[in-house]
Amino acid sequence: MQKLLHILALLTLGLSTSSYGCNYPIKEVTSGIYYHQGLHQDASESNIGAIANVGFIVGERCVAVIDTGGSYLEGTYLRQAIKKQTDLPVCYVINTHVHPDHTFGNAAFKDDNPEFIGHEKLPAALAARQSFFAKTFKETLGKSYEGTEFIAPTLTVSTEHPLTVDLGNRPITFTAYKTSHTDHDLTVFDNKTKTLWTGDLLFIERIPVMDGSINGWLTTMEQLQTLDVDYLIPGHGVAGSDKWQQGLANQLRYFNVLRDGIRDIIADLGTIDEASKQVGLKEKQYWKLFEQYHRRNVTASFVQLEWE
Repeated sequence: MQKLLHILALLTLGLSTSSYGCNYPIKEVTSGIYYHQGLHQDASESNIGAIANVGFIVGERCVAVIDTGGSYLEGTYLRQAIKKQTDLPVCYVINTHVHPDHTFGNAAFKDDNPEFIGHEKLPAALAARQSFFAKTFKETLGKSYEGTEFIAPTLTVSTEHPLTVDLGNRPITFTAYKTSHTDHDLTVFDNKTKTLWTGDLLFIERIPVMDGSINGWLTTMEQLQTLDVDYLIPGHGVAGSDKWQQGLANQLRYFNVLRDGIRDIIADLGTIDEASKQVGLKEKQYWKLFEQYHRRNVTASFVQLEWE
């Protein structure tokens, strides 16, 4: 009986995974800009790691993919979605940063022979994390991980010099940032429609996750507020023209609350444990997955701020 139940469970998982591609919605944000909105969940085999926003820009000559998904399987679904929209080739695959939910679908585009683009520090970040990511997510993602490869950028962007490429009457500009969400964040700006892809420099609804510098990220967010943008696609959360400003304000508030609270505890010679139990708890009402990531954000930020 136990064996039968195990088989039925596997069959159910297989059905849910195999049918995901039929239920992989792509939304058009504005002319020629498409994205799939990730789930507000942690990666698992049942959601195939599809927890981040991924998408593409269609020019007159070719297509640029911005982030490829949280598994090889999701990457294949994204590629299928592109083929439903256009027969143009994929000439660029851009990774906004190293995290698995944004890069694990890269191998699905290998046969297109694209230029892979990322921040100048992305190759080092990928090399440092590859072993851990492979071990952890092979187990987490199960069958949807099969085919996943770690593909470093073939073209990198420096923090001093933004890079612009043309998809055919469609110039897009890549900007590399100093340490913020990570030490290798990259944004993509479609000049034609004034659409900005932020990667995980912006989370909407889902709690942001610190893997870089709280001070640096706050500075970068303040820079983003000054940009002339009509549409925005965050790393997580809904894209469009009307919600990103409030989303950015919410994220700024969250990290300012953390920084101010941590600094107060440090000034009183308090400990990292005290900070993790006290700072920012009222923010819980505003963020999904708060319990999973808030304490981690506080401890990571404390380590940085105690050496100011």
